[in-house]
Amino acid sequence: MIGRIIKGIGGFYYVRTADGIIQTRGRGIFRRDNITLIVGDMVDIEILPDGDGVINKLLPRKNYFVRPPISNVDCIAVTFAAKNPKPNFDLVDKFLIMAESKGVSPILCMNKVDLVSEELAARLVESYTDIYDVVMVSAKDKIGTDKLAHLIEGKCTAFAGPSGVGKSTIINSLIPEAGAEISEISLKTKRGKHTTRHVEMFESDLGGFIYDTPGFTSFDLSGIEEGDLSEFYPEIKKLSMAGAGCRFGSCSHIHEPGCKVLEGLRDGKINPKRYESYIKNYKELQERKKW
Repeated sequence: MIGRIIKGIGGFYYVRTADGIIQTRGRGIFRRDNITLIVGDMVDIEILPDGDGVINKLLPRKNYFVRPPISNVDCIAVTFAAKNPKPNFDLVDKFLIMAESKGVSPILCMNKVDLVSEELAARLVESYTDIYDVVMVSAKDKIGTDKLAHLIEGKCTAFAGPSGVGKSTIINSLIPEAGAEISEISLKTKRGKHTTRHVEMFESDLGGFIYDTPGFTSFDLSGIEEGDLSEFYPEIKKLSMAGAGCRFGSCSHIHEPGCKVLEGLRDGKINPKRYESYIKNYKELQERKKW
């Protein structure tokens, strides 16, 4: 019987199947082969006489993440707050790069739009609106959550973003039965307290699942080389490959002659803020190699 692991606690794995949720354990072969089963895994299970199950086989993963440990992600909702805490777009861009590098479709979700004017909200996301699906929500007031629900309809979606931006509140607004714990913002630091303690998936009424995770609160660019970085900025990738592309195959899109990206920057086809982000992350990756 094939199913998906939706929760793992105390050595037990809870697998959603066509016949309902089955409590299972993994066979010893997984420990022997140093394989860790994680939430999101598709597995082949065998039902035992007592009604519990045993996991016999891990099916191939579409993708997986180490922190938090989840697999088979279709969409990452990169989430930040319009205010309280102040948006950190350096971190937002790193999350977007992470999603792109894993072959996951990202969407941008700005919460707490009730705290700022419409004009400011539009300015905050203007550098992304032609690149990604962007949704503005107030999870507290249930503003924009219908649009968000349809954007992730039928997908396995994880929410990524700093503590305090309202990820748990958003999840609760989409799936009330999830009961995700909500943190309070520290008045002193304006940062959130971690509340989600384990990884779990909840099924949406519209189809698909939402991962509730304690992770994705910080991220670096480990595993990405500076020469590959342009692949994870869709607008840069598109220009560098358009027509004949850049003059040099190994173009860094920083100083080379015949660079289509620099040409696009001059012509207004690349948003200057996004290009600055690219340069910053490119240099960060270069510096990391020195160590």
